Amino acid sequence: MSVEITTLANGMRVVSDSMDAVETVSVGVWVGVGARFERPTENGISHLLEHMAFKGTKRRSALAIAEEMDAVGGHLNAYTSRENTAYYAKVLKDDLALAVDIIADILQHSTLDEEELERERAVIIQEINQANDTPDEVVFDRFQETAFPGQAIGRPVLGSVDLVRGIGRDTIAQYMADHYSAERMVLSAAGRVDHGRLVELAEEKFRDLPARTDHIREHAQYAGGDSRENKDLEQVQLVIGFEGLPFEDPDFFASSVFSTAFGGGMSSRLFQEVREKRGLAYSVYSFHSSYFDGGLFGIYAGTGEAEVRELVPVVCDELQKICENVTDQEIERARAQIKAGILMSMESTSSRCEQKARQILVYGRPLTVEEVVKKVVAVDAAAVRNFASRLKSSTPTLAALGPIGQLESFDQVSKRLSN
Repeated sequence: MSVEITTLANGMRVVSDSMDAVETVSVGVWVGVGARFERPTENGISHLLEHMAFKGTKRRSALAIAEEMDAVGGHLNAYTSRENTAYYAKVLKDDLALAVDIIADILQHSTLDEEELERERAVIIQEINQANDTPDEVVFDRFQETAFPGQAIGRPVLGSVDLVRGIGRDTIAQYMADHYSAERMVLSAAGRVDHGRLVELAEEKFRDLPARTDHIREHAQYAGGDSRENKDLEQVQLVIGFEGLPFEDPDFFASSVFSTAFGGGMSSRLFQEVREKRGLAYSVYSFHSSYFDGGLFGIYAGTGEAEVRELVPVVCDELQKICENVTDQEIERARAQIKAGILMSMESTSSRCEQKARQILVYGRPLTVEEVVKKVVAVDAAAVRNFASRLKSSTPTLAALGPIGQLESFDQVSKRLSN
């Protein structure tokens, strides 16, 4: 078996996925904390901490971190989501120890220097402003906020300019101490890696982690509703959706098949009807996002001011049709797309590394490829119809941004979706 997992004495889980045919290894630490763990006054702190981790430790300056990784031709990066923060690298197989050492160093010994904080705060403010100038990013944040109003899971990962300006060094250090513990971390590696050696490195390099921290994650409470802003843009940015499913829901794989069949490819009903037959949008697709305790199903489209009047009824009508009569051919095609995506991702060390880490955080164990494919292939028309029925039982969520004068009212859209 190529996948092995070990739990260290401090609670950190170490997983490896061996690939003997490659000369590289992807390795990283996935921390089970993200934006949904933030207090309202701290919104954006998870992302700010992710940036600051690279700005110097007791042993390395920010420049030294970059130089050491560049010296071996490696790549070092990170990201923050609503439920996880990841710090990862890709290196040649002989440089695994260096990569683990650097990641361990930044996660345990970051100095959070005040001068570096001021510089990075300015960088993140530019990142926020850039996102705010990107309408298709803004509309997704509005969709999330409307679906989960007044909750951490509904707030943007980047936070706001005012909040980021007000987060000080001590607050970041306390947040890190409160959330970055061994039991909430997974060290994952995929590629040319020996599991025993990886465990040795983990035991040696991650000795200074606190074993356990107490934390509270508020339960996600979906609400739904309407968010729209009339703005001088070339297009209407539109997202319409419903409450989705958590990762461990029995209908999780059915939700993926449904979303793929409806709007996941060029042959999907949504793409064919909206773009190919009617020319109402360049970009149109459906998606399903899952969390530990909830989820969102949505349909995105970017369309013109005049076209939105026709587009919304078409989208609602197509959704009604597939909920009532999804075909075996559509299901078979969607399953094939998902299966191909899973198998293709197995050729990437980075994908395999991330998949195993995320699976452990969600399910407590790595899943085999055969197990996942089997669950996808087992989805039939009855399972898809059951998901569709559950989908439409929730209040819709609508977010729109741009020249929305021709967009129907929320009540009108809700009626179309409930017929």
